Amino acid sequence: MIMLFITLEGGEGAGKTTQMMNMAEMFFEPKKLPWVITREPGGTEIGKQIRQILKSTNNTVLAPEAELFLFLADRTQHIKQIITPALNRGDIVICDRYLDSTFAYQGVARNLKVDLAGLHQLFDVPIPDITFLLDLPIGLGLSRAWHQIINGKRDYTQARFENEKFSFHENLRRGYLRLAKQEPHRFCVIDAKQSEEKVWRDIQKILNTFF
Repeated sequence: MIMLFITLEGGEGAGKTTQMMNMAEMFFEPKKLPWVITREPGGTEIGKQIRQILKSTNNTVLAPEAELFLFLADRTQHIKQIITPALNRGDIVICDRYLDSTFAYQGVARNLKVDLAGLHQLFDVPIPDITFLLDLPIGLGLSRAWHQIINGKRDYTQARFENEKFSFHENLRRGYLRLAKQEPHRFCVIDAKQSEEKVWRDIQKILNTFF
């Protein structure tokens, strides 16, 4: 039985959702391997309600600490309802954002002086086997994200993070790259400024080393 937990991380406009679908439909499906795709926040029905709060542009006064605990509430429900049962079945789980987002967004970009590792020890948190960090320059990522918003592919009312200051996104990228440096055995940093096709080829090369 294959048990594999894959996460995708990166800033706004990195193309995580596209590459998640590529993995499921173009790599695992042809191999007849069972897979589950999910995301944070919003991988469960409860999580979808939390996601609305977290991403709403109406909630600019949301305190960073409240934001953190909303993400943790979403993650706890997500792990218990989706991730752990799927892994126990032997499914390959592919998740768009996971615990590394909390360390990068709340720990570094928000600069919260909180023991994030300690908080995660309060419940059983599966650690990803592979984390693909789709890294690209801030300006390019935000440009891509806003292009999707303008074209109606993203909801402007759910663009609270896209509306953050440029410095926030710079710190976010720095946080992600720091995490990748700390755990090179798990992280695979992908140059996401390339075309979608080239990014997918880079990801596929890495997946081929596992299968």
